[in-house]
Formats: sequence, C-alpha cells, structure tokens
Amino acid sequence: GQPTAALAMQAWRMSGRCSCPSEAEGWLRPSRRRYRLLRMDDVVRIRGEVVTRMIEEARHDPSMECCGLLAGRDAVISAIFPAPNALASPTAFEIAPEVLFRFFRHMHSSAVDHMGIYHSHPTGDNAPSPRDVECAHYPGVAYFILSPRPDAPRPIRAFSIRDGRIAELTIELV
Repeated sequence: GQPTAALAMQAWRMSGRCSCPSEAEGWLRPSRRRYRLLRMDDVVRIRGEVVTRMIEEARHDPSMECCGLLAGRDAVISAIFPAPNALASPTAFEIAPEVLFRFFRHMHSSAVDHMGIYHSHPTGDNAPSPRDVECAHYPGVAYFILSPRPDAPRPIRAFSIRDGRIAELTIELV
C-alpha cells in the first residue's frame, strides 16, 4: 500500500447531509437491490458497537454532518475514529489532513487497517451523492452513509465506490 503520510495528505472531501438517527434497531435490513461489485466482497462485516457509535456521533450535533474513519483487521471493522467536520456544514464534510494523518498513524501503530469511511445525510437519501462519488479517494474501503429519517427504508447503508461506479454492500453485524 501507500505510505501512511501519503494517504493522509490526499485531498479528501465528500458531501452529504447529516442529522441524528432515532434508533439503532431496524437499521440493518437486507437490501432488495444487489449490485455487481468490482473487486470488493459483497458483504462488509462490522461490530455492533461500531454501528452504535456511528449512530451516537450522528446524534451528537444533528445540525451538521458527522464523519469519520473505520478500521479493523481480519475483514471485520472493529474501530471507529470520529472526526470533526472541518467544514462545519449540514450539507458537506471534510476531514482535515492533519486529523487524517493522526488517524493513519494510530491505525498503523495499532496494526489495524483502514476499512471504511462514514458520514450522514440529514434530509436526503442515504445513497452516495455525485460529490460523494467524485471525492471517493479510497477505492478499497466501504463508504457508510447514515440517514436519520424515521421513514428511511434502510437508515444505514454501505457502498463500494471505485472509478465512479457504485456498488451497494450487505452489512453483516458480528
């Protein structure tokens, strides 16, 4: 892979909308649509406590988008790295390069791999926006998008985004 510093210094911006989910229960429902993935497994495995923490982060300040990185080992996401939204925006987020650098150094020293990125969309669909796709600079990770809307059919979703192509992943709690 690329050196940690090189990864951390990549420009990384994504858009979306944020707020807070109401309940963790019922957030992981099977998808009716399955996409053909490019090189990633169809399933992303994640510990339940990480999902709970993402939901808590989204609830913390429902007026702006939440964001952060996810890490783990042995194909299971087991750690969350919540980040301040450098844009302080309800419609977009950015993780500052120095924060990314700190996160990647911690992952390296903890022997975990960068496995995901999360953010929330407060009012719209929790599918990748055009800007999410444009700014997906980490093709080997899962992109989690949270929706706080009570009527959202699947309030947490995960995607593979590679070369402008989107493939939905099945989320498996472990």
